[in-house]
Amino acid sequence: MTLIAVHPIGALIAIAIVAIVIATFYWMLHPPASPADVVAERAEQALEEMVDSIIVVFAEEIHSEHMMVLAARLARRERAELFAVYLVEVPLILPQNAQMPDEDRRGYDALAAAEVIAQHNGVNIRAELIHTRQVGPAVVELAKREGANLIVVGSYREGKYTGAPLGRAIEAIASGALCDVLIGVPGPQGRMLNVEGGVATTGNRAPKR
Repeated sequence: MTLIAVHPIGALIAIAIVAIVIATFYWMLHPPASPADVVAERAEQALEEMVDSIIVVFAEEIHSEHMMVLAARLARRERAELFAVYLVEVPLILPQNAQMPDEDRRGYDALAAAEVIAQHNGVNIRAELIHTRQVGPAVVELAKREGANLIVVGSYREGKYTGAPLGRAIEAIASGALCDVLIGVPGPQGRMLNVEGGVATTGNRAPKR
């Protein structure tokens, strides 16, 4: 058997070559992240933080049924707490604890539908009906109390004229909340409103001349 003498310098060079080859293969299999990858990763992290606690808001002029499905799916995916609240706005001419059976009945119906949607998506939900003087500030305070990360509201078009703004309560929520606010406008209501003969309609038809 012939013994091969290995010089220490040669051994170091061989080890360096092997390390370079391994590093090259690793770099080829794990290329550096592109700017798009970095942005996508940050967005995923932001979403995880955003939906730790979700409040879905309902009121006489805030219709969130279509957004409730999205909120329930987000809550299931992120294992978030889900809270549905219906706010009954009590007029100033009535006492704060005034009985409003018709409004309460509509509220409980909306919350019952929210609970069914949550059950269909396999998530737990809390539901509460609250009487308040103003919906917008009440939602902002409720989100602070609950430590919510996301408020979900379904919007509508206020008024009967072209370019009608979002509801005042929704604007108050969006401007006053300390957390993210997700506003969903149903397709038919999100289109430009055209007034024909004093009746507001949606669609792409040109107004009568």
